[in-house]
Amino acid sequence: MQEVEDRSGGAWRPSPGSVYPALSQLEDEGLVEMNETEGRKDFSLTDEGRKWVEENRDQIGSPWDAEGRGAPKELGSLMKSTKGLMMAARQVAHNGSQSQLEEARKIVDEARRKLYGILARSEEEQEQS
Repeated sequence: MQEVEDRSGGAWRPSPGSVYPALSQLEDEGLVEMNETEGRKDFSLTDEGRKWVEENRDQIGSPWDAEGRGAPKELGSLMKSTKGLMMAARQVAHNGSQSQLEEARKIVDEARRKLYGILARSEEEQEQS
């Protein structure tokens, strides 16, 4: 799941609830196999799975190409920045004083208002800024 997030530039973070049932189905179909090492489950394509991928290469494309999935390439960098903001907010939440918490809340509220403001402006106005 971490690999998917990393390779998609943060644009896609699948949950265990979506990944493991899919892997289980692929395993039942003989397309992947699971190996467990030191409590870690690693999945890999079987020979039949590799054959299926090659036969369907044009149809499935590249899973790491965000633009190929209709997502702009800038989405990954926005998601990475948002994740960084959340990490900083958590640090303030766990270690900040009451006044620091209030200051952080004001900053986050202002950022939220500015983000909605971006959507409220026309394309022409955005190109001029």
